[in-house]
Amino acid sequence: MKPSRQILITGGAGFIGSSLAERLSEKSEYRITLVDNLLTGTLLHVPEGKHNNIQFIKCDVNSFKDISEVFYSTRFDWVFHYAAVVGVQRTLDNPVMVLDDLTGIANILNLSKNSGVERVFYSSSSEVYGASVELPQNEYTTPLNSRLPYGIVKNVGEAFLKSYRKEFGLPYTIFRFFNTYGPKQSRDFVVSKFMSCALKNEPLIIYGDGSQSRTFCYVDDNVDACIRIAEDGMYMDDIVNIGSDKEISILQLAQLVKAVCNSTSEIVHAPALTEGDMARRMPDISKMRAALQKDPVPLEEGLRKILSNTRFIL
Repeated sequence: MKPSRQILITGGAGFIGSSLAERLSEKSEYRITLVDNLLTGTLLHVPEGKHNNIQFIKCDVNSFKDISEVFYSTRFDWVFHYAAVVGVQRTLDNPVMVLDDLTGIANILNLSKNSGVERVFYSSSSEVYGASVELPQNEYTTPLNSRLPYGIVKNVGEAFLKSYRKEFGLPYTIFRFFNTYGPKQSRDFVVSKFMSCALKNEPLIIYGDGSQSRTFCYVDDNVDACIRIAEDGMYMDDIVNIGSDKEISILQLAQLVKAVCNSTSEIVHAPALTEGDMARRMPDISKMRAALQKDPVPLEEGLRKILSNTRFIL
């Protein structure tokens, strides 16, 4: 019997955090604590755990009193800090709320360094790269030129982890998440929004001409890569792009979703967004591929996987 490992996931009622918890719960030696303030997360996402090894605590990581009580009750081995204000429009509409997340980052790192946490895993974002100046976007060579609060906060968060490692010896790994999609994703994001509309034959709204491109990572690949990196001790004190390297335009995505859903939805063009809609995104995923030891799930295959679990997107 392996000794139990205590794991904390902040943002644990969110899309990626809850998916990570569900996969980790398959191993009986893991004891998983999820915390979330339920601003964008939902209790519907919290898994029971295959070995009754998940507990949920409603908690705001930006409140030191709230999150310190969680740390004082359990000595955690790994901390996955995934809590954040997310969604392009939400982050543009609430820039001060986004900046408040810096308090949460500091809280997590201070409590981790004082309680013997072995490693902190931080969900950063492709937004730290800002407007594309190099493709594919590489963890080491691509300049970080984010200008919006969300990307800036993620960039500062990365600096926090590096600084705490240097001054206090707290190990870390930074995950730069590119567009991740899957059955539990909220309709704030383009794949779930398109699929929800397509299944109801409602219009698919594209901002601008649809030539802006993205890559889309199925959530299982995101979760599998992050767990492999944690369990195998890979990329300690390092940064890893987590995504797909297959680029597709938003117009092509809308057409593909229509085909997969056998939908009669009309594709409607709305005025382009004035900010926050970068022209291109495509990561170098060499490190992620080495962790997965396989190619990412193709987009069409991932969309069909979602169709088997439509209760989350209708």
